[in-house]
Amino acid sequence: MQGSILQILGIYILTCMIWGSTWLVIKIGLESIPPIISAGYRFTLASILILGVILIKKIKIQTDVTAIKLYLSMAFFSFIFPYGLIYWAEQFVPSGLTAILYAVYPFSIAIFSLVMIPSEKIGINKIVGIIISFTGLYVIFSESFTGNLDNYILGLIAVFISAIMQSSIAVSIKKYGHHLHPLAMNFYPMLIAGIVLLVYGFIIEGHLKIRYDYKAFFSVFYLALFGSLITFTSYYWLIKRVNIIIVSLITFITPIIALCLGWFFYREELSMHQLVGCFLVLVGLLAAIFGNIGKVLGKKI
Repeated sequence: MQGSILQILGIYILTCMIWGSTWLVIKIGLESIPPIISAGYRFTLASILILGVILIKKIKIQTDVTAIKLYLSMAFFSFIFPYGLIYWAEQFVPSGLTAILYAVYPFSIAIFSLVMIPSEKIGINKIVGIIISFTGLYVIFSESFTGNLDNYILGLIAVFISAIMQSSIAVSIKKYGHHLHPLAMNFYPMLIAGIVLLVYGFIIEGHLKIRYDYKAFFSVFYLALFGSLITFTSYYWLIKRVNIIIVSLITFITPIIALCLGWFFYREELSMHQLVGCFLVLVGLLAAIFGNIGKVLGKKI
């Protein structure tokens, strides 16, 4: 079932809104739990919640050779390594600079798609849209760049590698994962990721103080239910139905959501630079999609 335009648009917007909020919730949780352990709790709980839904809905978990290869690839290259690298990098790299570098994700998606799925047409409107949106994201965070970039070089490399890893897996799922249910394809990868991150986290972060307070429980539960179960399931649902370049543009929208939430909850000031950057991101998104909105559902896009 392909899904209607309104259904796809609704899930796309929901995914953007929730993923945009996760940066704020991660920040809250890190006040109580170290990053790797926190990520481990997040994915372990998410896998349990996913299993519950699978059992209730009686969804079949595919175990063919292709499915198992995808599960293992997703576990290590969508969750364990990418999230480990990003959490580690954010100890050194400003969040704005992280957002800019991670925005290489749509470019990487385009390159992998060109090589792996030639039928997944890119189109000049998508390339122009990506460039405009990337420029807008740069404008948003340009004022926050301070200090010598040489101090962040290892962190920058980590973020870059993380984006490349996740983009390659996303394209692989688009090409080989048509037969996998979006819920089923998340269960094993998140379970494996949760266990590995927890073991590794307690080994290297176990000496740090952990407070199991309301912030910790809220953060882990929110990120497991909304930031993992709902968003990743929705994301892979979209990948199976929409041109993957369009789906990857979520990367440009989530920082704007995070900015708005920071303004609303923390009264962080929105500068003219940020407002202009948000406008450019919006223009870029419209340019990428405006070619023919009806094609968003079809294989021609």
